[in-house]
Amino acid sequence: MNTPQPQDAVGEFMSYDEGMTRVYIADAIPEERSALRLVLLDLKMEIAGEAADWAITLAQAPLSRTDMLLIDWGLLPDSPTAALDELRKACPAALVIILISHLDARHQAALSAGADAFISKGETPDRVAGRLRTIAAGFRSGG
Repeated sequence: MNTPQPQDAVGEFMSYDEGMTRVYIADAIPEERSALRLVLLDLKMEIAGEAADWAITLAQAPLSRTDMLLIDWGLLPDSPTAALDELRKACPAALVIILISHLDARHQAALSAGADAFISKGETPDRVAGRLRTIAAGFRSGG
């Protein structure tokens, strides 16, 4: 098994074994990216890359061969639907999971904009892990 090689620079890729679910994290807040990274590593998922802004996400996510994109709702430009359409064209095989701060109408807006699922940032790490595990299992089974 390869040992993870952490990178300090945002957008750098980390190398892990083949066969894992590859996840790209896009969130402007370093602490939130770090917390997600810990949850993903605990789930034995591979961090394919990460970004702190939308432009880097669009440039690097397609190069990462990711299976799943975790995108902070706050990173999306003024037109979330157009932004997610562009992301889907760049990463057609990847699931798009939107990270939201509040469980108000944003979760419905995220799904309406084209996300496959959403996860509330206010959830406990165990609940986030459970949601990610369920989403990844659906991805692996083709559904």
